[in-house]
Amino acid sequence: MGYKRQLEFFLLRYVPNAVRNEFVNIGLVMVEGGADSGGFADVRFTRDWRRVRWLDPQADVEMLESLERDIRGQLASTNDRAVLLKRLEDSFSNLIQISPTKGCLAEDPVAEIEAMASMYLEAAKVSGKREASERQRILATMREEFERAGVAKFVLPVPVAPYTKPGDPFQFDFGYRVGSEIKLFHAVSLKAGVDSAVLLAARYPRIAPVMSKITQAVPVLTAVIDDDLDRGQESVQFALSMMEEERIRIAAAADMPSIAELARRELKA
Repeated sequence: MGYKRQLEFFLLRYVPNAVRNEFVNIGLVMVEGGADSGGFADVRFTRDWRRVRWLDPQADVEMLESLERDIRGQLASTNDRAVLLKRLEDSFSNLIQISPTKGCLAEDPVAEIEAMASMYLEAAKVSGKREASERQRILATMREEFERAGVAKFVLPVPVAPYTKPGDPFQFDFGYRVGSEIKLFHAVSLKAGVDSAVLLAARYPRIAPVMSKITQAVPVLTAVIDDDLDRGQESVQFALSMMEEERIRIAAAADMPSIAELARRELKA
């Protein structure tokens, strides 16, 4: 077994809303052996900006990408790591926040930073085909049950652009208004990956208040998830808790007959 080197790392988080403290990890900085060692020092940024754009459609991705070059240059030119870390903390506005520093041991710092970047910065590597097929399966069940209940023509997609910014492509799969509420339903497959659930939980609290103000109705969102889901997985538990904390109701695809029947009664179809 080779000699293991003492490394420290911290994450750079994109925080478009400091009040709500919603964030996406975009970068990871790793240095060796304490603040003043002069050893290994490098940075990695995400290569997939979809999560940032979902959280903030107006994000300046070019500016965020340029930060990686700037930080790498500072890491190469500064010997005093304590000064460097303090400079990084002072350089960012509230838009970029630095996580607490963590330590680790590794024989190969380059391999370690690559592994850490993959773990903290990148979405789970699930093929687009599988992701689409899992969500589409739930979506097909939802559509079929609304049709069976005779309410399909009343339960329609709800674009969010009127409540966020023009050009926002996201929309809730189905929705209808009854009394002082807007019932929203969105298919979310956690078997395909938890990112869509986490991002839904991050975006919904920003959409709901504006929707409520404009429509003078209270939005009530239900995430319809996979039937045969392993809820014992930590990632699944995390995603479910994120949605529940933001008052997003959780229902399985198998619950759709009762959901559609309730819609039929409420819409008097």
